[in-house]
Amino acid sequence: MAILFKTTISENTAFEMIERLLSGAYRYDGYLNVVSDAGETALSWGPAMHAEEFKAEVSQILRQTWDAARFWVIYERRKDRKDPEGTDIRNVAFRLTRGYSGVIVVTLSLLGKRDSANDLELVFVCFEQDFQRRNFRVRYEGKPLPNQG
Repeated sequence: MAILFKTTISENTAFEMIERLLSGAYRYDGYLNVVSDAGETALSWGPAMHAEEFKAEVSQILRQTWDAARFWVIYERRKDRKDPEGTDIRNVAFRLTRGYSGVIVVTLSLLGKRDSANDLELVFVCFEQDFQRRNFRVRYEGKPLPNQG
């Protein structure tokens, strides 16, 4: 399946969506994955973890990411559009950004425990320099790219 970088959302919209879902009564499973030159870090929302605790950890990781690479492009992944899996989008984004220094790719999934109607899946592609972000968008947004694993 080809990966298509589309459906960008603003940082404010992304944070509002995260806040709304994690502050509501609806129950979720959550996963956060960060991949960079330094390696990969994963955080999952454990059964004993409260929503506030998961939200605090997600906020801390996103703050650290912002400190390291503050020029972001955020893509929303949705099943109803038949978008590729978040992991596939993340892997292709990381592969395509290897020519840039200091890129961080973060995926956040909030998946409803009862149904998928309110799922949220975001892919943050974070750059150290604004020209890197602009170059990535010009070169790859809206263009089908093969997923080469």
